[in-house]
Amino acid sequence: MRGEVVIAGIGQTAFGKLPGRSTYSLNAEAVRHALADAGIAKDRVDGLFVKFPTSRFEFMYGQKLAEHLGIVPRIGGVWDQGGAANASLVGYAAMAIAAGQCEVAVVTFADNPKSGTRQAYDKAWGNDEIFGWFGIPAGYAMIAQRHMGQFGTTPEQLGAISVVCRANGATNPRAQLRKPLTLDAYMDSPMVVEPLRRDDCCLVSDGGAAVVLTSADFARREGISAPVPILGFGQGQTSWEVALRPDLTTTAAKASAQTAFAMAALTPREIDVAQIYDCFTITALMSLEDYGFCPRGQGGAFCASGAIALDGDLPINTAGGLLSETGMPGLQLILEGVRQMRGTAANQISGARTCAISNQGGVMHTHSTLILGQ
Repeated sequence: MRGEVVIAGIGQTAFGKLPGRSTYSLNAEAVRHALADAGIAKDRVDGLFVKFPTSRFEFMYGQKLAEHLGIVPRIGGVWDQGGAANASLVGYAAMAIAAGQCEVAVVTFADNPKSGTRQAYDKAWGNDEIFGWFGIPAGYAMIAQRHMGQFGTTPEQLGAISVVCRANGATNPRAQLRKPLTLDAYMDSPMVVEPLRRDDCCLVSDGGAAVVLTSADFARREGISAPVPILGFGQGQTSWEVALRPDLTTTAAKASAQTAFAMAALTPREIDVAQIYDCFTITALMSLEDYGFCPRGQGGAFCASGAIALDGDLPINTAGGLLSETGMPGLQLILEGVRQMRGTAANQISGARTCAISNQGGVMHTHSTLILGQ
């Protein structure tokens, strides 16, 4: 399937606090922009793949959204892998297109936790903990503590990720948080769950994003102006809760990336730019290790070396990631990957021809990978 399916269009809403907006209206706006970007009429959409809002589960959400959009898809539905779901849905949509189950598919996600449903969002993210379930920040803090103890990873090395993402967001006009961060300011930020500080943690955001997929043949036939081929995708997941895992310092990202790289016929050394899921800084650090961009245990030194900056060997999160552009889980990283491959990003990496994108869900329970080309 390498290169047989393309992302034909991308769209988004503003990110931040958007009072009075339902998730349906946010999805509709993002889809409208994505279809306009692709130059494809709404009535040609016959696949609709949706991640339901994290902050409020709703039965038959995908069908209700299709009705709201005014489309009747042949195939689609709602998927849940936490923050990994959006990249996974792109893979499922690509497989459906390749199998002839649909011709034009939309993958979309919207949520409004910042202004609309924060109480439910807090509960979903572990601020209302129950027996047998670690809160989300606590789980990541446990993993970070283990990585620090095993490999000597330091707070300053985690902070290097925050500094880079915030610098990139500061020069991105779409970003929710356009405020650069120094390492000293990072070290002074309040502790949330030791060793994770406030600036280790992603934003809370309202907003929506969408992508339109079709076959490379359809794109050529219809004269799609800027299609971006999907070179590879993969998934990985664990069924173990954090405290029960035999190893806290490697994740399902390893299997996910290996599958995607094999499909793309590429190695990590051949990736020019990466959009790495950064719900917490430790997530990005360990994903870089598990993807093979640096050896296991050396992610901290890799990030602190300048390698992930815009002028580094592997620029990451060029729009600011979840730490600066928007806390929406995952789909915005795919949009930025498309912009980099088109050459239209605010922080464009000169000569970039390949982009790896990671999505991750739960407390490193699920992982999904996309590799895009030109």
